Amino acid sequence: MHRLTREIMWQGRSVKWDRHGAGPAVVLLHGTPWSSALWRPFADALSRRFTVYLWDMPGYGASSKDPSHAVDLGTQGQLFAFLLEQWGLHRPHVIAHDFGGAVALRARVLHGAAYASLCLVDVVALSPWGSPFFNLVKQNAEVFTQLPSAVHRGAIEAYIRGASHRGVRDDDLDMLVSPWLGEEGQGAFYRQIAEADERFTDEVEARYGTISEPVHIVWGAEDAWIPKDRADRLRAAIPHASVTLIQDAGHLIQLDAPAGLSAEITRWLATVVS
Repeated sequence: MHRLTREIMWQGRSVKWDRHGAGPAVVLLHGTPWSSALWRPFADALSRRFTVYLWDMPGYGASSKDPSHAVDLGTQGQLFAFLLEQWGLHRPHVIAHDFGGAVALRARVLHGAAYASLCLVDVVALSPWGSPFFNLVKQNAEVFTQLPSAVHRGAIEAYIRGASHRGVRDDDLDMLVSPWLGEEGQGAFYRQIAEADERFTDEVEARYGTISEPVHIVWGAEDAWIPKDRADRLRAAIPHASVTLIQDAGHLIQLDAPAGLSAEITRWLATVVS
């Protein structure tokens, strides 16, 4: 697996990131409990035509997991706006998955970020959100943090498998689970769920209609974590947005339908890149 080779410090946090390719800038945002590794094959393909930016949010992947640092959506939105400034990106194309969507939307609506286009893939953007397991952990995070490591690993593996419609291969499961193992990883996993709060989307939802950039919404038709009706609700909130459903794909759309998602992203970028 490729490693993120660059680092930016922000408010004591180590943010690991990388940049590949040449051409118009495309920034990829991951969600939870994922990391930039989920986007890596897509970044490699896009880097033939674009300058692609990958990064791990603090509390995730290879970035720092200091228990004293907040990792909520409000913090990540501020950080993303900062990163765009540091990278010198004034209007990049942004592709966001899961709660990376809320991060991109908050940076746009609250923190002055501007995009050339925005592609939202099975995103956290509208209340209510959170699976039954997610909400159970949120209410009992301190208890889950104390689980024996083997039980913790089994719980994460089952949780992640539930995000897929087609099933997760063992090597992909290892890639997704490994950042959450060990004392540091286990604490970080339950901490980021404990700090999740619908107020971070509630406070910006009414302003989605102010987004003027081209917006495209992509959803796995079989998403069991964030049902596909959210795609229609989000299109209603952003009236000029377009929507594509990808069949036989769940929330882990990158693994369930990589060819379909890649084709849709390529088609979308072709329409918005002059």
